[in-house]
Amino acid sequence: MTETVQFAKMNGLGNKILVVDMRGRTDRVTPAAAIALAGNADTGFDQIMAVHDPKLAGTDAYIDILNCDGTKAQACGNGTRCVVQAMAAETGSKTFTFQTVAGILNAEEHEDGTISVDMGKPVFAWDKIPLSEEFFDTSRIELQIGPIDAPILHSPSAMSMGNPHAVFWVDRDPMSFDLERFGPLLENHPMFPEKANITLAQVVSPSQMVTRTWERGAGLTLACGSAACAAGVSGARTGRTGRKVSITVASSANRGTLTIDWRDDDHVVMTGPAAWEWSGRLDPVTGSFEREAAPEAGIR
Repeated sequence: MTETVQFAKMNGLGNKILVVDMRGRTDRVTPAAAIALAGNADTGFDQIMAVHDPKLAGTDAYIDILNCDGTKAQACGNGTRCVVQAMAAETGSKTFTFQTVAGILNAEEHEDGTISVDMGKPVFAWDKIPLSEEFFDTSRIELQIGPIDAPILHSPSAMSMGNPHAVFWVDRDPMSFDLERFGPLLENHPMFPEKANITLAQVVSPSQMVTRTWERGAGLTLACGSAACAAGVSGARTGRTGRKVSITVASSANRGTLTIDWRDDDHVVMTGPAAWEWSGRLDPVTGSFEREAAPEAGIR
């Protein structure tokens, strides 16, 4: 292959991520390449994190995020942790500042290998999420699935973490719900003009929660960092939890855990793991790829 770039197949708590090194280039990973990579069993992903040269002074990189259907995503917390791990392995640095469509993200790799990402401030205004109807209080909006007198899911908390989220509160294991059936209906509901990430959240205690997410543009996902942030903030906002919660991701293979801290300065900090799987080279135009013979933990 010619004009290929380095990439790493990684995961953030099971969230399948491709970290693609586009530094030194002016082109982008195309939607066609994303769709081709998503359709291959080896490179199937939830998000591509394409790392570009920085556009702003004081930042380490600009990150372009693509979903597996080729559409753009504004935020991906699990993917950001993967970028941090890859760049830390490459550079030896522990702290990073990234620019994304959703804004500036600061991140840090800790000595125990976990990574914290400052996901910024949550947005609650109905027209900024956005919703198609005006709600004074978006912590509980009028939306339901199922019979009107006995809905299966209802009254979600809506907000934005750089991308729109709806958190439905459930009283049992989120894995017991047919999210594969309801997810597409809710993601594309007229209430959400830019679609939405749909999360089922079970509150176990004031400091613990279990979640499962249907991700906008990606479908059922093993984990979604921004959705965990939305669930954590919404739990505190509705009085169900405190401002710092441990979130068990039900769909993760080992029911892995993220810590969400909605700080007093209104910033939401997510802490959790990232894991490298293998590296290779790919064509950002077509999506053709090849594995590297020798494993390498960085994106270079």
